[in-house]
Amino acid sequence: MLDISKIKAISLDLDDTLWPIWPTIERAEKALHDWMVAHAPMAGALFSSPQALREIREYMGASRPDLKSDLSALRRESIRLALYRAGENPLLADEAFEVFFAERQRVTLFDDARPALEFLCARFPLVSLSNGNADLDRVGLAPYFRAAISARAFGVGKPDPRIFHAAAGAVNLTPEDVLHVGDDATLDVLGAINAGMQAAWVNRADHLWPHETVPHVTLGSLSELCELFK
Repeated sequence: MLDISKIKAISLDLDDTLWPIWPTIERAEKALHDWMVAHAPMAGALFSSPQALREIREYMGASRPDLKSDLSALRRESIRLALYRAGENPLLADEAFEVFFAERQRVTLFDDARPALEFLCARFPLVSLSNGNADLDRVGLAPYFRAAISARAFGVGKPDPRIFHAAAGAVNLTPEDVLHVGDDATLDVLGAINAGMQAAWVNRADHLWPHETVPHVTLGSLSELCELFK
């Protein structure tokens, strides 16, 4: 059971908690492909093959384990490899990645996200905690957050307890003072509980809970989270 009296701060996952991620990634990949067709057509043809792209990503993930927590670097180097294999200029990778990355920041928030952030940030310091590469400044949500912790910057991602501890430390609290809110049962909920936090599972799609250890509270929306503090 959730103990509201212990909560002094809230950490929030971003992708699929504040906005749906796959429509965003699909738009970003389309923007990247359109850029490739115009500026590196042989690579554009390669990027039209899902199988070829999957092989490139798998190869890059296996050959560069040091980039596991940095999705931006992993994406950029995958683009560079695709350019090289297609006989295009690999130096175009940085420019191509920026096309992808700019579109990746054009998220469409869930309807309850902004009202919830406005409500919660007036009551608690908020910390974003993400394995992804969203930029809160470019997304337009930075004013709601006291701190932003990402796997890319920190060096390890969820469910490693250290990144949860870093989120608590960013607002000068211990993990038991923080409620972590996220959609992923393993990365967010189990990760937070194992790090000593309370955990709220945002289950918008009414999935079955897959683990023996259960969240402190299950929510159908962020509006339900706000109701807990009224």
